[in-house]
Amino acid sequence: MSGPKITLVGAGGLSFGPTMVNDVIHTPALRGARLVLHDVNEERLLRAYRFAAKLNAANGAPVIVDYSTDAGEALDGAHFCLSSAEFGRFPYWRQDYEIPRRHGATQVNGENGGPGAVFHSLRSITNTLSICADIEKYCPDTFLLNLSNPMSRVTLAINRRTKVRNVGMCHEMPIGVLRIGRMLRVPPSKIRAKASGINHFTFFTEMVDTRTDTDLLPRVKALFTKRFFDDRPVGARLAALSEKRPVFGMLADQLYSPLVAHMVRTYGVVPCSVDSHIGEYLPFAHEIGHQPAHVDQFARIDKVVERFTSWVATTKVPVPVHRMGHSLEEVIPIVAAMYTGETRRVMAVNVPNHGYLPNVAQGAIVEVGAEVDGDGIHPDTMPPVAEPIATHIATQVALQDLIVEAALTRNRDLALQAVIDDPASPADRSACEAMFNELLDLQAEHLPF
Repeated sequence: MSGPKITLVGAGGLSFGPTMVNDVIHTPALRGARLVLHDVNEERLLRAYRFAAKLNAANGAPVIVDYSTDAGEALDGAHFCLSSAEFGRFPYWRQDYEIPRRHGATQVNGENGGPGAVFHSLRSITNTLSICADIEKYCPDTFLLNLSNPMSRVTLAINRRTKVRNVGMCHEMPIGVLRIGRMLRVPPSKIRAKASGINHFTFFTEMVDTRTDTDLLPRVKALFTKRFFDDRPVGARLAALSEKRPVFGMLADQLYSPLVAHMVRTYGVVPCSVDSHIGEYLPFAHEIGHQPAHVDQFARIDKVVERFTSWVATTKVPVPVHRMGHSLEEVIPIVAAMYTGETRRVMAVNVPNHGYLPNVAQGAIVEVGAEVDGDGIHPDTMPPVAEPIATHIATQVALQDLIVEAALTRNRDLALQAVIDDPASPADRSACEAMFNELLDLQAEHLPF
């Protein structure tokens, strides 16, 4: 082996596993790497391995692909660790979404914001810290790239409790550049952009057409004034009709944007993400447009991807998997830059705030661009966040702190307070307590208390 050992924890999951495998294989700088897939679910792990092995072989076997259900074997000597592990993602997400809404919560997703996300955070923190304990035991010098949500809260817990070198990674900004570039008919590869905020709640501060050095933000703002983006009943009906059809649901999620349009028109800010993401942090989101149950959408998409991946892994039909190019994810480019020492620009990293956003609390997890090289990640120092975005971020930063402390100290009272304090929770304390206790009873196995 002439390259690094890269261990993918939670490789049986299909949100990131196949993509990460594909990106390693399509990165020439990592030729000769040993890619180890690790998951506690052997059936899902074997499926992921068969897919990875086929993809690797179709590309001339540039890396060594291996797998193990044993954490020690998978992690021992790893240079880099990629983690995207969750327990019972969709069954628990459904509880996180449905139960708070039944008690009067106005949350739109319950995944990364809203009272349901308090429980998602507690589960993810508990699981990720157990992974970090294995890392500290078997490969303490590794660099961890965390992909598990809720990103800000999980990343803060890693930094507070462990000594593991790490960064939190999300693809929202690259996808945002792609989406807006296509709407403007500007090749995304010709756009230079910067953004800042917290994960799933970042806003563009710069967007330039590198061919002409033209500022694109005025065009973007003008785009969202068009009638197409108005909050109209016909748009809501079409979005609702698309929900049970995975492909159309994904398109609607990317294009149906009355909440994004509202932020552009009312405050002059351009979000990187779509309604379903920024809406988790905006207390008025439920009043604008149609907000579908994204747990249902993503569960359907996951089943489609699962069937496709399983078919590709086993079929004798000559599927041209070697033509799959590198994805928009910036995880493997970071690995390659840190391993080779070659400087690489990335759009977004989630890191503790050390002056990168001057009007956001020090130590809070923020999302900014960065340069990466052999010495690590060097985040951008950005201008102050505009109002009222800064106020919304301050609310979420306080929740970050409360939830992480609840998880680290195993304190139920702090977790309940986080539920009560969330802007999407019902105003009635007794409703919050009933919601909290119901979720606690259902999810006790994977909670820290």
